[in-house]
Amino acid sequence: MTSAEPDEPREPVRAALTVAGRRLSYLDFGGPGRPLLALHGHFGEGRTFTRLARDLGAEWRVIAPDQRGHGRSDRPADYTRAGYVADAAALLAHLGLTDVVVLGHSLGGVNAYQLAARHPALVRALAVEDIGAEVHDDLSFSLSWPHRAPTRAALLDRLGDSAPHLADAVREHPDGWGPAFDPKDMNASQERLNGDHWPDWLAGDCPALLVRGSRSTVLDAGLARRMTERRPGTRLVELDAAHGVHQTVPDAFAAEVRRFLSAL
Repeated sequence: MTSAEPDEPREPVRAALTVAGRRLSYLDFGGPGRPLLALHGHFGEGRTFTRLARDLGAEWRVIAPDQRGHGRSDRPADYTRAGYVADAAALLAHLGLTDVVVLGHSLGGVNAYQLAARHPALVRALAVEDIGAEVHDDLSFSLSWPHRAPTRAALLDRLGDSAPHLADAVREHPDGWGPAFDPKDMNASQERLNGDHWPDWLAGDCPALLVRGSRSTVLDAGLARRMTERRPGTRLVELDAAHGVHQTVPDAFAAEVRRFLSAL
């Protein structure tokens, strides 16, 4: 595979491994660069980081799984914290990687810093996007989303204001178009995600970047400051965005991530 220029889009390779009898699908953007594991949030999947992989260029090899129950990965029996972390560790073992940078958005951000806390040899540095050391959220609104629609356009129309956030997470199923996840699973996962995770956030000492959307309703500004003050080696950046910072202001987000990575 030839190296890509920083502004040249790279097509990722879709691959999978088996974890506890389940398929765990992932995208590998390849290249000779240092590895960066990118973990998406609820309702998302690995391809949400396609733009970031392009912006980081050939210096970084972005690997982005569809986490359990999302995208093309199988549904698990549960959505425990330990299960998500075990999946990430299994993917890195499958690829023979250690000492990687781990970037995570929302659900993926907690998974990232818990991976660093529980498997410190695997994680060189952390970039956490808009999620805190305390999580209290409710995804029950997703239970009213349409289950199926005859076309992709019809599904997005019925999703209304939620459509822009789900455009990359819909699939054609045998009985029509629908989300690439089960909303009931997302609610079960969120319930397991809610809680106090300060011990995990404070357990690691690797360099960390915390990115907060200034209009976020998920990560409070005060909590973000406390996270930065209490954990050495952590830098806080606020960008003019809501919760999905990497989607809302991709150029500014990539610039901050590049700045952080260049200092490692």
